[in-house]
Amino acid sequence: MYGIVNQAIQGLVVENYGQEKWEEILQLSGIQVTHFISNESYEDEITFELVAAASEILQLNQEDVLFAFGKYWILNTGHQKYGELMKAGGKDFLEFMKNLPNFHGRIMLIYPKLCPPEFLVEVENEKKIILHYYSARNGLTHFVFGLIHGIAAMFQQTIEMQLLRSEQGATWHDTFLIETID
Repeated sequence: MYGIVNQAIQGLVVENYGQEKWEEILQLSGIQVTHFISNESYEDEITFELVAAASEILQLNQEDVLFAFGKYWILNTGHQKYGELMKAGGKDFLEFMKNLPNFHGRIMLIYPKLCPPEFLVEVENEKKIILHYYSARNGLTHFVFGLIHGIAAMFQQTIEMQLLRSEQGATWHDTFLIETID
């Protein structure tokens, strides 16, 4: 994963728990890198080690850490690093979700070595979406929950979201049901 991902984990921790907790997380994780370069590629294991260490130090389960990270990614990192691209994604939650499959194509112009996930969005009606998430990486289901809740928060939209199924084949495939609440 690119350094910007690990920078965002650091930002989440420092903003919500303080620099001291981040230092404890780095120490527990055994990660020797103390400064991540946003456009440099790092081994995926570094990110997963940071999440595991954050879980232990912050006394949260890993699913909660990944959820908070996904939401933070949208509401903080997304706006800071990709503000115009986020604005161009849509005028409301439904439009943004319809455009979600195109988002990583644009990001790959910035990060050419990116191994992005793919999204397929099936709009059942104006209040119900089936989201398919495909990734070469497994273990990020709760990160996706956080991402989608972050997108909803961006538009002040209340949603309910549930995992319908997870399948591991050539890629990881999660299917979610997302319903908007008035």
